Amino acid sequence: MLLGLDLGTGSAKAILMTPEGIITGEGSARYAVNAPQPGWAESDPYDWWEAAAAVVRQAVGEHGAEVTAIGLSGQMHGVVLCAAEGQALRPAVLWADGRSTAELAAYRALNSEQQLALANPPATGMAGPTLLWLSRQEPEVYHAARWALQPKDWLRLRLTGLACAEPADASATLLYDLGGDAWADAITEALGLRSELLAPLVPSGTVAGTLTAEAAALLGLRAGLPVAAGAGDAAAAALGSGLLNPGQVQLTVGTGAQILALRDQPVADSRLATHLYRAAQPARWYAMAAMQNAGLALEWVRGVLGLSWPEIYQALATVAPGCEGLTFLPYLSGERTPHLNPEARGAWLGLHLHHTRAHLARAALEGVAFSLRDGLAALETTGIKAPTLLLAGGGTLEATWRQLLADVLGRPLEALSVPAASARGAALLAGIASGCYPDAEATLAIAPSANRCAEPWLEERLEDAWERYRSAYPRLVLA
Repeated sequence: MLLGLDLGTGSAKAILMTPEGIITGEGSARYAVNAPQPGWAESDPYDWWEAAAAVVRQAVGEHGAEVTAIGLSGQMHGVVLCAAEGQALRPAVLWADGRSTAELAAYRALNSEQQLALANPPATGMAGPTLLWLSRQEPEVYHAARWALQPKDWLRLRLTGLACAEPADASATLLYDLGGDAWADAITEALGLRSELLAPLVPSGTVAGTLTAEAAALLGLRAGLPVAAGAGDAAAAALGSGLLNPGQVQLTVGTGAQILALRDQPVADSRLATHLYRAAQPARWYAMAAMQNAGLALEWVRGVLGLSWPEIYQALATVAPGCEGLTFLPYLSGERTPHLNPEARGAWLGLHLHHTRAHLARAALEGVAFSLRDGLAALETTGIKAPTLLLAGGGTLEATWRQLLADVLGRPLEALSVPAASARGAALLAGIASGCYPDAEATLAIAPSANRCAEPWLEERLEDAWERYRSAYPRLVLA
Protein backbone atom coordinates (compact mmCIF):
# COMPACT_ATOMS: atom_id res chain seq x y z
CA MET A 1 0.00 0.00 0.00
CA LEU A 2 1.17 3.52 -0.83
CA LEU A 3 0.47 6.49 1.44
CA GLY A 4 0.07 9.97 -0.05
CA LEU A 5 0.07 12.96 2.32
CA ASP A 6 -0.87 16.43 1.06
CA LEU A 7 -0.19 19.47 3.25
CA GLY A 8 -2.60 22.10 1.93
CA THR A 9 -3.06 25.72 2.94
CA GLY A 10 -5.98 25.14 5.28
CA SER A 11 -6.12 21.37 5.62
CA ALA A 12 -4.11 18.18 5.35
CA LYS A 13 -5.29 15.14 3.39
CA ALA A 14 -4.02 11.60 3.25
CA ILE A 15 -4.94 8.66 1.05
CA LEU A 16 -4.02 4.99 1.22
CA MET A 17 -3.77 3.53 -2.27
CA THR A 18 -3.06 0.14 -3.76
CA PRO A 19 -0.43 -0.13 -6.53
CA GLU A 20 -3.37 -0.52 -8.94
CA GLY A 21 -4.60 2.95 -8.01
CA ILE A 22 -7.54 1.95 -5.80
CA ILE A 23 -7.99 4.26 -2.82
CA THR A 24 -8.80 2.22 0.27
CA GLY A 25 -8.59 4.90 2.95
CA GLU A 26 -8.80 8.69 3.28
CA GLY A 27 -8.27 11.26 6.00
CA SER A 28 -8.70 15.03 6.29
CA ALA A 29 -8.13 17.63 9.01
CA ARG A 30 -8.26 21.42 9.01
CA TYR A 31 -5.98 23.97 10.66
CA ALA A 32 -5.83 27.73 10.96
CA VAL A 33 -4.34 30.32 8.64
CA ASN A 34 -3.62 33.35 10.79
CA ALA A 35 -3.30 37.04 9.93
CA PRO A 36 -1.46 38.68 12.87
CA GLN A 37 -1.30 41.87 10.80
CA PRO A 38 -3.30 42.98 7.74
CA GLY A 39 -1.92 41.33 4.61
CA TRP A 40 -0.04 38.64 6.49
CA ALA A 41 -0.75 34.89 6.22
CA GLU A 42 0.88 32.47 8.64
CA SER A 43 0.35 28.99 10.07
CA ASP A 44 1.81 27.19 13.07
CA PRO A 45 3.86 24.28 11.64
CA TYR A 46 3.04 22.21 14.69
CA ASP A 47 -0.64 22.41 13.69
CA TRP A 48 0.45 20.77 10.42
CA TRP A 49 2.28 18.07 12.35
CA GLU A 50 -0.75 17.25 14.49
CA ALA A 51 -3.01 17.25 11.42
CA ALA A 52 -0.62 15.01 9.48
CA ALA A 53 -0.66 12.45 12.28
CA ALA A 54 -4.46 12.58 12.47
CA VAL A 55 -5.10 12.18 8.74
CA VAL A 56 -2.58 9.37 8.34
CA ARG A 57 -4.23 7.44 11.17
CA GLN A 58 -7.65 8.07 9.59
CA ALA A 59 -6.51 6.89 6.15
CA VAL A 60 -4.51 3.88 7.30
CA GLY A 61 -6.85 2.56 9.97
CA GLU A 62 -5.84 -1.02 10.78
CA HIS A 63 -3.58 -1.33 7.72
CA GLY A 64 -0.47 0.37 9.08
CA ALA A 65 1.62 -2.78 8.62
CA GLU A 66 0.70 -2.88 4.90
CA VAL A 67 2.08 0.59 4.04
CA THR A 68 5.26 0.23 1.97
CA ALA A 69 6.18 3.86 1.19
CA ILE A 70 5.13 7.45 1.89
CA GLY A 71 4.98 10.38 -0.53
CA LEU A 72 4.38 14.07 0.13
CA SER A 73 2.90 17.05 -1.60
CA GLY A 74 2.23 20.48 -0.20
CA GLN A 75 1.33 24.13 -0.59
CA MET A 76 4.04 25.98 -2.45
CA HIS A 77 6.10 29.16 -1.88
CA GLY A 78 5.94 29.24 1.93
CA VAL A 79 8.90 29.46 4.31
CA VAL A 80 9.54 27.63 7.56
CA LEU A 81 12.62 28.88 9.42
CA CYS A 82 13.79 26.05 11.63
CA ALA A 83 16.71 24.60 13.57
CA ALA A 84 18.77 21.67 12.29
CA GLU A 85 16.46 19.09 13.87
CA GLY A 86 13.34 20.81 12.56
CA GLN A 87 12.21 22.93 15.51
CA ALA A 88 10.26 25.82 13.98
CA LEU A 89 11.63 29.16 15.12
CA ARG A 90 8.55 31.18 14.18
CA PRO A 91 5.21 30.64 12.39
CA ALA A 92 5.45 29.65 8.73
CA VAL A 93 4.92 32.47 6.22
CA LEU A 94 2.52 31.31 3.50
CA TRP A 95 2.01 31.96 -0.21
CA ALA A 96 -0.90 34.35 0.45
CA ASP A 97 1.30 36.64 2.55
CA GLY A 98 1.82 40.14 1.18
CA ARG A 99 4.38 41.62 3.55
CA SER A 100 7.36 41.44 1.14
CA THR A 101 6.20 44.08 -1.35
CA ALA A 102 9.22 46.34 -0.71
CA GLU A 103 11.60 43.39 -1.21
CA LEU A 104 10.51 43.00 -4.83
CA ALA A 105 12.69 46.01 -5.67
CA ALA A 106 15.78 43.88 -4.98
CA TYR A 107 14.56 41.36 -7.56
CA ARG A 108 13.92 44.05 -10.13
CA ALA A 109 17.47 45.27 -9.56
CA LEU A 110 18.94 41.91 -10.64
CA ASN A 111 20.64 41.94 -14.02
CA SER A 112 18.82 40.60 -17.08
CA GLU A 113 20.72 37.30 -17.08
CA GLN A 114 19.74 36.61 -13.49
CA GLN A 115 16.09 37.50 -14.09
CA LEU A 116 16.07 35.21 -17.12
CA ALA A 117 17.46 32.36 -15.00
CA LEU A 118 14.55 32.70 -12.57
CA ALA A 119 12.06 32.51 -15.49
CA ASN A 120 9.30 33.83 -13.20
CA PRO A 121 7.89 37.21 -12.21
CA PRO A 122 8.80 38.55 -8.77
CA ALA A 123 5.80 38.19 -6.49
CA THR A 124 5.07 38.56 -2.81
CA GLY A 125 4.41 35.35 -0.92
CA MET A 126 7.19 33.48 -2.69
CA ALA A 127 10.02 32.13 -0.59
CA GLY A 128 12.76 34.43 -1.89
CA PRO A 129 11.05 37.77 -1.16
CA THR A 130 9.70 36.38 2.13
CA LEU A 131 13.17 35.24 3.19
CA LEU A 132 14.56 38.66 2.29
CA TRP A 133 11.88 40.30 4.46
CA LEU A 134 12.70 38.00 7.36
CA SER A 135 16.40 38.79 7.04
CA ARG A 136 15.63 42.51 7.27
CA GLN A 137 12.82 42.57 9.80
CA GLU A 138 13.62 39.58 12.03
CA PRO A 139 17.40 39.25 11.76
CA GLU A 140 17.85 37.37 15.04
CA VAL A 141 15.49 34.59 14.00
CA TYR A 142 16.88 34.59 10.46
CA HIS A 143 20.48 34.14 11.63
CA ALA A 144 19.49 31.54 14.22
CA ALA A 145 17.91 29.31 11.56
CA ARG A 146 19.69 26.34 10.04
CA TRP A 147 17.13 25.76 7.29
CA ALA A 148 14.54 27.73 5.32
CA LEU A 149 12.20 25.02 4.10
CA GLN A 150 9.03 24.81 2.04
CA PRO A 151 6.07 23.48 4.06
CA LYS A 152 6.11 19.86 2.93
CA ASP A 153 9.92 19.78 3.18
CA TRP A 154 9.62 20.78 6.85
CA LEU A 155 7.09 17.99 7.32
CA ARG A 156 9.51 15.51 5.70
CA LEU A 157 12.26 16.65 8.05
CA ARG A 158 9.96 15.85 10.97
CA LEU A 159 9.21 12.43 9.47
CA THR A 160 12.78 11.42 8.61
CA GLY A 161 15.17 13.65 10.56
CA LEU A 162 16.77 14.71 7.25
CA ALA A 163 16.51 18.07 5.47
CA CYS A 164 16.27 18.22 1.71
CA ALA A 165 14.35 19.95 -1.06
CA GLU A 166 13.20 18.87 -4.51
CA PRO A 167 12.97 20.70 -7.85
CA ALA A 168 9.18 21.05 -8.20
CA ASP A 169 8.85 23.09 -5.01
CA ALA A 170 12.29 24.72 -5.24
CA SER A 171 11.60 26.10 -8.72
CA ALA A 172 8.74 28.16 -7.25
CA THR A 173 10.87 29.96 -4.66
CA LEU A 174 12.45 32.68 -6.86
CA LEU A 175 15.77 31.25 -5.70
CA TYR A 176 16.10 28.57 -8.40
CA ASP A 177 17.77 28.52 -11.81
CA LEU A 178 15.27 26.88 -14.16
CA GLY A 179 17.74 26.35 -16.99
CA GLY A 180 20.49 25.07 -14.72
CA ASP A 181 18.00 22.96 -12.71
CA ALA A 182 19.68 23.93 -9.43
CA TRP A 183 19.60 26.52 -6.67
CA ALA A 184 20.58 29.92 -8.10
CA ASP A 185 23.53 30.56 -5.80
CA ALA A 186 24.62 33.69 -7.68
CA ILE A 187 21.15 35.21 -7.23
CA THR A 188 21.00 34.26 -3.57
CA GLU A 189 24.36 35.98 -3.11
CA ALA A 190 23.23 39.06 -5.07
CA LEU A 191 20.21 39.35 -2.79
CA GLY A 192 22.39 39.09 0.29
CA LEU A 193 20.75 35.87 1.49
CA ARG A 194 22.41 32.87 3.15
CA SER A 195 22.65 30.11 0.54
CA GLU A 196 23.31 27.53 3.28
CA LEU A 197 19.68 27.91 4.39
CA LEU A 198 18.59 26.09 1.23
CA ALA A 199 18.51 22.32 1.69
CA PRO A 200 20.19 19.88 -0.74
CA LEU A 201 18.10 18.98 -3.79
CA VAL A 202 17.00 15.43 -4.58
CA PRO A 203 14.64 14.29 -7.40
CA SER A 204 10.93 14.21 -6.56
CA GLY A 205 10.53 10.49 -7.16
CA THR A 206 13.46 9.30 -5.06
CA VAL A 207 13.79 8.23 -1.43
CA ALA A 208 14.69 11.27 0.67
CA GLY A 209 14.87 9.41 3.99
CA THR A 210 13.15 6.80 6.12
CA LEU A 211 10.50 7.14 8.79
CA THR A 212 11.95 7.57 12.27
CA ALA A 213 10.75 5.44 15.16
CA GLU A 214 9.30 8.51 16.90
CA ALA A 215 7.33 9.62 13.83
CA ALA A 216 6.21 6.05 13.11
CA ALA A 217 4.74 5.69 16.59
CA LEU A 218 2.80 8.95 16.20
CA LEU A 219 1.45 8.02 12.75
CA GLY A 220 0.71 4.37 13.50
CA LEU A 221 3.19 3.09 10.89
CA ARG A 222 6.31 0.94 10.80
CA ALA A 223 9.66 2.65 11.38
CA GLY A 224 12.06 2.62 8.45
CA LEU A 225 9.49 3.14 5.68
CA PRO A 226 10.93 4.98 2.66
CA VAL A 227 9.72 8.58 2.34
CA ALA A 228 9.79 10.07 -1.16
CA ALA A 229 11.00 13.62 -1.73
CA GLY A 230 7.57 14.45 -3.17
CA ALA A 231 6.52 17.62 -4.99
CA GLY A 232 4.72 20.92 -4.68
CA ASP A 233 0.95 20.47 -4.79
CA ALA A 234 0.46 21.67 -8.37
CA ALA A 235 3.11 19.32 -9.76
CA ALA A 236 1.81 16.47 -7.63
CA ALA A 237 -1.75 17.13 -8.81
CA ALA A 238 -0.62 17.00 -12.44
CA LEU A 239 1.02 13.62 -11.86
CA GLY A 240 -1.96 12.37 -9.88
CA SER A 241 -4.29 13.41 -12.68
CA GLY A 242 -2.25 11.72 -15.39
CA LEU A 243 -0.86 14.93 -16.92
CA LEU A 244 2.66 13.86 -17.78
CA ASN A 245 3.12 15.14 -21.32
CA PRO A 246 2.25 18.34 -23.23
CA GLY A 247 -1.20 18.66 -24.74
CA GLN A 248 -3.64 18.84 -21.83
CA VAL A 249 -4.50 21.82 -19.64
CA GLN A 250 -5.77 21.43 -16.09
CA LEU A 251 -7.73 23.82 -13.88
CA THR A 252 -7.44 23.24 -10.14
CA VAL A 253 -9.60 25.27 -7.78
CA GLY A 254 -8.89 25.25 -4.07
CA THR A 255 -7.91 28.09 -1.76
CA GLY A 256 -6.20 29.55 -4.81
CA ALA A 257 -6.60 28.43 -8.41
CA GLN A 258 -4.08 27.24 -10.97
CA ILE A 259 -4.29 26.59 -14.68
CA LEU A 260 -1.31 24.53 -15.78
CA ALA A 261 0.03 22.90 -18.93
CA LEU A 262 3.02 20.56 -19.24
CA ARG A 263 6.03 21.58 -21.35
CA ASP A 264 8.95 19.52 -22.60
CA GLN A 265 11.25 22.57 -22.67
CA PRO A 266 11.74 25.33 -20.07
CA VAL A 267 10.17 28.10 -22.17
CA ALA A 268 9.53 31.14 -19.99
CA ASP A 269 6.81 33.75 -20.56
CA SER A 270 8.63 36.69 -22.18
CA ARG A 271 6.20 39.10 -20.47
CA LEU A 272 6.64 37.32 -17.11
CA ALA A 273 2.89 37.36 -16.56
CA THR A 274 2.67 33.59 -15.96
CA HIS A 275 4.90 31.09 -14.19
CA LEU A 276 7.21 28.26 -15.22
CA TYR A 277 8.11 25.53 -12.75
CA ARG A 278 9.63 22.08 -12.72
CA ALA A 279 7.27 19.12 -12.97
CA ALA A 280 7.40 16.09 -10.68
CA GLN A 281 9.06 13.91 -13.33
CA PRO A 282 12.44 14.43 -15.04
CA ALA A 283 12.75 16.58 -18.19
CA ARG A 284 9.31 18.17 -17.79
CA TRP A 285 8.19 21.65 -16.78
CA TYR A 286 4.80 23.26 -16.52
CA ALA A 287 3.52 26.70 -17.39
CA MET A 288 0.99 28.04 -14.94
CA ALA A 289 -1.42 30.89 -14.39
CA ALA A 290 -1.82 31.30 -10.63
CA MET A 291 -4.76 33.15 -9.09
CA GLN A 292 -4.61 33.70 -5.33
CA ASN A 293 -8.27 34.43 -4.67
CA ALA A 294 -10.50 31.49 -5.49
CA GLY A 295 -11.79 29.51 -2.50
CA LEU A 296 -10.01 32.06 -0.32
CA ALA A 297 -12.32 34.82 -1.56
CA LEU A 298 -15.45 32.67 -1.69
CA GLU A 299 -14.97 31.46 1.90
CA TRP A 300 -14.59 35.09 3.01
CA VAL A 301 -17.80 36.02 1.14
CA ARG A 302 -19.64 33.06 2.63
CA GLY A 303 -18.63 34.11 6.15
CA VAL A 304 -19.39 37.79 5.67
CA LEU A 305 -22.84 37.08 4.19
CA GLY A 306 -23.63 34.39 6.76
CA LEU A 307 -24.55 31.85 4.10
CA SER A 308 -23.94 28.13 3.84
CA TRP A 309 -22.19 26.69 0.78
CA PRO A 310 -25.49 25.32 -0.58
CA GLU A 311 -26.98 28.81 -0.23
CA ILE A 312 -24.00 30.34 -2.04
CA TYR A 313 -24.46 27.95 -4.96
CA GLN A 314 -28.26 28.37 -4.88
CA ALA A 315 -27.70 31.98 -5.94
CA LEU A 316 -26.66 30.67 -9.37
CA ALA A 317 -30.25 29.46 -9.84
CA THR A 318 -32.10 32.39 -8.26
CA VAL A 319 -30.15 35.38 -9.67
CA ALA A 320 -29.83 36.09 -13.38
CA PRO A 321 -26.38 36.00 -15.05
CA GLY A 322 -24.68 39.35 -14.66
CA CYS A 323 -26.34 39.95 -11.25
CA GLU A 324 -28.33 42.92 -12.56
CA GLY A 325 -25.28 45.14 -12.87
CA LEU A 326 -23.36 43.95 -9.80
CA THR A 327 -19.63 43.15 -10.16
CA PHE A 328 -17.24 41.55 -7.69
CA LEU A 329 -13.45 41.85 -7.76
CA PRO A 330 -11.99 38.97 -5.71
CA TYR A 331 -8.53 40.41 -5.04
CA LEU A 332 -8.67 40.17 -1.24
CA SER A 333 -5.00 39.20 -0.93
CA GLY A 334 -3.57 41.01 -3.95
CA GLU A 335 -3.27 39.03 -7.15
CA ARG A 336 -0.69 37.25 -9.24
CA THR A 337 -1.82 36.29 -12.76
CA PRO A 338 -2.34 38.48 -14.68
CA HIS A 339 -1.94 41.66 -12.60
CA LEU A 340 1.08 40.79 -10.42
CA ASN A 341 -0.13 43.38 -7.95
CA PRO A 342 0.10 42.65 -4.22
CA GLU A 343 -1.77 45.89 -3.57
CA ALA A 344 -4.86 44.88 -5.57
CA ARG A 345 -8.00 44.83 -3.43
CA GLY A 346 -11.47 43.36 -3.64
CA ALA A 347 -14.78 45.16 -4.10
CA TRP A 348 -18.44 44.84 -4.95
CA LEU A 349 -19.27 47.48 -7.54
CA GLY A 350 -22.63 48.70 -8.83
CA LEU A 351 -24.62 48.10 -5.66
CA HIS A 352 -28.26 49.17 -5.77
CA LEU A 353 -31.14 49.04 -3.30
CA HIS A 354 -32.69 46.00 -4.99
CA HIS A 355 -29.58 43.84 -4.62
CA THR A 356 -29.81 41.04 -2.06
CA ARG A 357 -27.38 38.65 -0.40
CA ALA A 358 -28.07 36.24 -3.25
CA HIS A 359 -26.92 38.89 -5.74
CA LEU A 360 -23.75 39.43 -3.71
CA ALA A 361 -23.13 35.67 -3.61
CA ARG A 362 -23.62 35.14 -7.34
CA ALA A 363 -21.46 38.18 -8.12
CA ALA A 364 -18.67 36.64 -6.02
CA LEU A 365 -18.87 33.36 -7.95
CA GLU A 366 -18.86 35.24 -11.25
CA GLY A 367 -15.93 37.39 -10.13
CA VAL A 368 -13.79 34.38 -9.25
CA ALA A 369 -14.73 32.75 -12.57
CA PHE A 370 -13.78 35.94 -14.44
CA SER A 371 -10.41 35.98 -12.68
CA LEU A 372 -9.82 32.46 -14.01
CA ARG A 373 -10.71 33.66 -17.51
CA ASP A 374 -8.09 36.40 -17.11
CA GLY A 375 -5.55 33.77 -16.11
CA LEU A 376 -6.41 31.45 -18.99
CA ALA A 377 -6.02 34.31 -21.48
CA ALA A 378 -2.58 35.13 -20.07
CA LEU A 379 -1.50 31.49 -20.37
CA GLU A 380 -2.72 31.25 -23.95
CA THR A 381 -0.57 34.20 -25.00
CA THR A 382 2.47 31.98 -24.28
CA GLY A 383 1.40 29.54 -26.99
CA ILE A 384 -0.62 27.17 -24.82
CA LYS A 385 -3.77 25.85 -26.51
CA ALA A 386 -6.70 24.82 -24.31
CA PRO A 387 -9.68 23.58 -26.35
CA THR A 388 -10.92 21.75 -23.24
CA LEU A 389 -10.02 21.99 -19.57
CA LEU A 390 -9.55 19.16 -17.10
CA LEU A 391 -11.00 19.92 -13.67
CA ALA A 392 -9.32 18.95 -10.42
CA GLY A 393 -9.46 20.09 -6.82
CA GLY A 394 -12.13 20.13 -4.16
CA GLY A 395 -13.45 23.50 -5.34
CA THR A 396 -14.96 22.17 -8.58
CA LEU A 397 -17.40 19.51 -7.40
CA GLU A 398 -20.65 21.49 -7.47
CA ALA A 399 -22.49 21.06 -10.81
CA THR A 400 -23.89 24.61 -11.03
CA TRP A 401 -20.44 26.05 -10.30
CA ARG A 402 -18.95 23.87 -13.03
CA GLN A 403 -21.54 25.20 -15.45
CA LEU A 404 -20.70 28.81 -14.60
CA LEU A 405 -16.99 28.05 -15.12
CA ALA A 406 -17.72 26.52 -18.54
CA ASP A 407 -19.83 29.52 -19.52
CA VAL A 408 -17.27 32.09 -18.40
CA LEU A 409 -14.22 30.27 -19.75
CA GLY A 410 -15.99 29.31 -22.98
CA ARG A 411 -14.57 25.79 -22.85
CA PRO A 412 -15.99 22.33 -22.28
CA LEU A 413 -14.92 20.96 -18.91
CA GLU A 414 -13.92 17.39 -18.17
CA ALA A 415 -13.97 16.29 -14.55
CA LEU A 416 -11.23 13.98 -13.41
CA SER A 417 -12.37 11.09 -11.25
CA VAL A 418 -9.89 11.99 -8.53
CA PRO A 419 -11.01 14.34 -5.73
CA ALA A 420 -7.56 14.44 -4.11
CA ALA A 421 -5.19 14.77 -7.05
CA SER A 422 -2.25 16.15 -5.05
CA ALA A 423 -2.43 13.38 -2.45
CA ARG A 424 -2.72 10.81 -5.24
CA GLY A 425 0.34 12.31 -6.95
CA ALA A 426 2.19 12.06 -3.64
CA ALA A 427 1.25 8.37 -3.39
CA LEU A 428 2.47 7.77 -6.95
CA LEU A 429 5.80 9.42 -6.10
CA ALA A 430 6.03 7.05 -3.14
CA GLY A 431 5.51 4.19 -5.57
CA ILE A 432 8.16 5.47 -7.98
CA ALA A 433 10.67 6.03 -5.18
CA SER A 434 10.12 2.57 -3.71
CA GLY A 435 10.26 0.74 -7.05
CA CYS A 436 6.56 -0.09 -7.28
CA TYR A 437 6.55 1.76 -10.63
CA PRO A 438 9.67 1.96 -12.81
CA ASP A 439 9.04 5.61 -13.68
CA ALA A 440 6.34 8.28 -13.96
CA GLU A 441 5.26 7.09 -17.42
CA ALA A 442 4.29 3.73 -15.93
CA THR A 443 1.64 5.44 -13.77
CA LEU A 444 -0.35 6.37 -16.88
CA ALA A 445 -1.68 2.81 -16.87
CA ILE A 446 -3.69 3.66 -13.76
CA ALA A 447 -4.45 7.31 -14.59
CA PRO A 448 -7.94 8.49 -13.61
CA SER A 449 -10.59 8.85 -16.29
CA ALA A 450 -12.06 12.20 -17.34
CA ASN A 451 -15.74 12.72 -18.10
CA ARG A 452 -17.38 15.69 -19.83
CA CYS A 453 -19.25 17.54 -17.10
CA ALA A 454 -20.16 20.94 -18.58
CA GLU A 455 -20.52 22.61 -21.98
CA PRO A 456 -20.65 26.40 -22.37
CA TRP A 457 -24.12 27.60 -23.31
CA LEU A 458 -24.69 30.91 -21.50
CA GLU A 459 -21.59 32.71 -22.76
CA GLU A 460 -23.41 35.61 -24.46
CA ARG A 461 -25.47 36.40 -21.36
CA LEU A 462 -22.25 36.87 -19.40
CA GLU A 463 -20.34 39.03 -21.87
CA ASP A 464 -21.62 42.34 -20.50
CA ALA A 465 -20.67 41.24 -16.99
CA TRP A 466 -17.22 40.21 -18.26
CA GLU A 467 -16.65 43.62 -19.82
CA ARG A 468 -17.70 45.32 -16.58
CA TYR A 469 -15.26 43.12 -14.69
CA ARG A 470 -12.38 43.86 -17.07
CA SER A 471 -12.93 47.60 -16.89
CA ALA A 472 -13.33 47.69 -13.10
CA TYR A 473 -9.76 46.73 -12.16
CA PRO A 474 -7.93 49.54 -13.98
CA ARG A 475 -10.49 52.09 -12.81
CA LEU A 476 -9.99 51.11 -9.18
CA VAL A 477 -6.21 50.88 -9.40
CA LEU A 478 -5.86 54.23 -11.14
CA ALA A 479 -8.45 55.98 -9.00
